Amino acid sequence: MEELFRYFVVFALLAAPTYAIAASGLVVTYTTTGIFNFAHGAIGMIVAFCYWQITSSSAWGLPVWLGLVLCLLVIAPAIGFLLDWALFRRLAGASTITTIVATIGLLFALVSLADLIWPSGTGIRSVEKLFPGETFELAGVVIEYHDVCALVAAIAVAVGLRALLFRTRLGTAMRAVVDSRDLASLNGVNPNRMSSVAWMLGCSLAGLAGILLAPDLTLTSIALTLVVIQAYAVAMVGRLRSLPLTFLGALILAEVNSLFDYVQIRFTFSPNIEQAIGDLASATPALMLLVVLIVIRQDTAALRPDNIHFRVPRPSLQHVAVVMAGLVAVSAVVANTDIISANTVDELGKGIALGVVILSLVLLTGWAGQVSLAQLALGGVAALAVWKMGPWGLVVGVAATALVGALVALPALRMRSLYLALTTMAFALLLERVVYGNNALVTAFRPFATGSASARRPPFVEGDSAFFVFMAVVFGLVALGMTMIRNGHFGRRLAAMKDSPAACATLGLDLTVTKLEVFALSAGIAGLGGGLLAMWKSSSVGLTDFALLEGGALSGLPLLLIAVIGGITSVTGAMVGAALFVIMPAVGRWYPGMRSIMTMAPGLAGIGLAKNPDGAVRQVAEAIEEIRAGDDQTVPHLPEPEALWTDGRIGPDDAALLDDELGLSWGR
Repeated sequence: MEELFRYFVVFALLAAPTYAIAASGLVVTYTTTGIFNFAHGAIGMIVAFCYWQITSSSAWGLPVWLGLVLCLLVIAPAIGFLLDWALFRRLAGASTITTIVATIGLLFALVSLADLIWPSGTGIRSVEKLFPGETFELAGVVIEYHDVCALVAAIAVAVGLRALLFRTRLGTAMRAVVDSRDLASLNGVNPNRMSSVAWMLGCSLAGLAGILLAPDLTLTSIALTLVVIQAYAVAMVGRLRSLPLTFLGALILAEVNSLFDYVQIRFTFSPNIEQAIGDLASATPALMLLVVLIVIRQDTAALRPDNIHFRVPRPSLQHVAVVMAGLVAVSAVVANTDIISANTVDELGKGIALGVVILSLVLLTGWAGQVSLAQLALGGVAALAVWKMGPWGLVVGVAATALVGALVALPALRMRSLYLALTTMAFALLLERVVYGNNALVTAFRPFATGSASARRPPFVEGDSAFFVFMAVVFGLVALGMTMIRNGHFGRRLAAMKDSPAACATLGLDLTVTKLEVFALSAGIAGLGGGLLAMWKSSSVGLTDFALLEGGALSGLPLLLIAVIGGITSVTGAMVGAALFVIMPAVGRWYPGMRSIMTMAPGLAGIGLAKNPDGAVRQVAEAIEEIRAGDDQTVPHLPEPEALWTDGRIGPDDAALLDDELGLSWGR
C-alpha cells in the first residue's frame, strides 16, 4: 500500500506540475488569441538557454534569483512582445493552415537561432536544479526542493490565471478580443495591446516550463523543444480552453507514466513483455495525444475558419509534360557529367525523393484542403519495407503506406483544421517512438533508429547515375498523373470539398469516401518518396530521415513549410520546394559566411509567406504575367462622358465609363 501511495500520489504529484505549466501557456495564448503556437516549446527552449547563459558557472555565473527575474520578467515577455508585433497580430483572422505554417516557421527559426548562438559540440551544457542538493523525505521518498518549487509554481499559475481571465477586466478584455476584435474595439479595448499581453504571459509560462524541465535533460535545442511539445496532449484534455481540465490532463499523464514505472518494478514478466512495456512508456505523451483527439469532441466554436485561400492552378497536361521532360533531361546531364560535384548530386538526389513526398502534400493539402504533418513519417513505412524485402519491397511498401494512410484517415473523418493537424502530428510522433526509434516494439526494426539500415536498388538502375535519372522519371510520372487527376472528375471533387464541405454534402457528394481516397492516395505517394529516399541513401537509412523534428533541416515539420514556400498547389511548386529543401543547407556549407542566413532561411521564409500562402512559384508566375500584360496593354480610347448618348443608346463601354466616374464597381 505504501508503495502504491509513493507511485500514484507522490511521484505523480511531483511529475505533473511542469507539464501543467507548459500546457497552461498554450491554453492562455489559444484562449486569448485563437492561435495554436507550435513554437511554444522552442520559446521555452530559448528562455532555458538564456537562463543557462546567465546563471551557469561556465558562462556568466550570475545569481540564480537574478537569472529567474531576468528570464521570466524581462527576456520572455520581451520575446512575446516582439513576436506579437512582428507576427502574431498580423495573423488575426487568418486560416488554420496559415497559422500552422507561420508558427512552424517560427519554431524552425528559433531552433536554428539557438544552434547558431549555442552550437552543439562546444561542450555539454547543463542547468542546475533550484536549491541543488536540498532534499527532505516523505513516505520513504526523497523529494528535492526543485520539485516542490515546481509544484508551488503550478498551483500559483493555476490560481493566478483563473483569477486573471475570469475575475479581472483585463482578462475579460483579452477573451473578448479573440471573439471579436471589432466589437471589443467599440467598447474601448485596444486589441493589439491585449494581444501583446497574452503573448508576453504565454512566453513567460513557456520559459518557466523550459527552466524547470532543463535540469533533467542535456541542454540541446531539439531535446527541450520536443519535451515541451509533449505537453500538447495535456492541453488538449482541456480542449485548449479549460485550465482545470488542463491540470487534470497533466495529472493523468503523470499517473500513466507512474503506472508503467510501477508495473516494470513490481511485476516480473518475460524480457519481451518488459521491453514492450518500456517502449509504450516512452510513447505515452504521443499515444495520449492521439487518444484524446479521437475521444473528445472538437470545439468547433473555437476553431478558425477552414477557408484555405490557396489559388489552385489548372495547368494543361502538355505544359507539365514539357516541364517534366526538361527535368529528366537536366537530371541526365547532371548525373552523367562532372559539371556538378558528387556531394551536390547526392543532395539533389535527396531533393528529388523528398519532392515526391511533397507531391503528396500538394494533393492532400493544396488540392483537398486536408492538413497533414505525418507525410514524411508515412514515407518511413515504405523505407522499412525496402530495407527488409529488397528493391521489390517498394511495391509492397507503397501499398502498405496507402493502407496506413487510410487508417489515419478514419479518426480524421470527423476532424478538421487544427484537430486534424494535431492528430496527424501525434501519429507521426507515435511512429517515431514505437516503430522507428530505439524503443521500437519490433526488435528487428531497431537498427533503423541508429541509421544503420540499408536498402538495395532494382537491378536495372543499381548505379548512382542511373538511379538519379530513374528518380527524376518517377517524379515526372507522378506529376503527370496528378495533373490528370487535377483536371479530371476526382480533382473537381477535391476542389469542391476544399471550398465548401457543407455544400458538397448537401449536393450528395460522399465526403467520407472522398477523404479516404485522398488520404490513401497521398500516403501511397509519400511511401513512394520514402522508398526512393531509402534506396538513394542505400547504406545509412534511419530514423532521422523520417522524424518530425530530429532530422534537422530534413525532417517532417519543415517539409510542410518548404512545400508552402515552393507552392503547395502545383507540381512545379513541389519541384522548387524540394530543390530549396536541400540547396539552402548546401549553400551554407559551400559559403561559410552565408551559413547563418541559410540555416534560418526556411523558418524566416515560412514566417514571411504566412500572409501570402500561394508560394514562390505562383508569385513569380503572377509577376511575369503582370509584366507581360503591362507590355501588351493598349489603352482603349474612351469617349468623354459628355459625348455619351449621342445616338440614344448605352453600350457596355458607356456603362463602364459611367461606373468609373461615379466610383461604382457592381462586383465586376
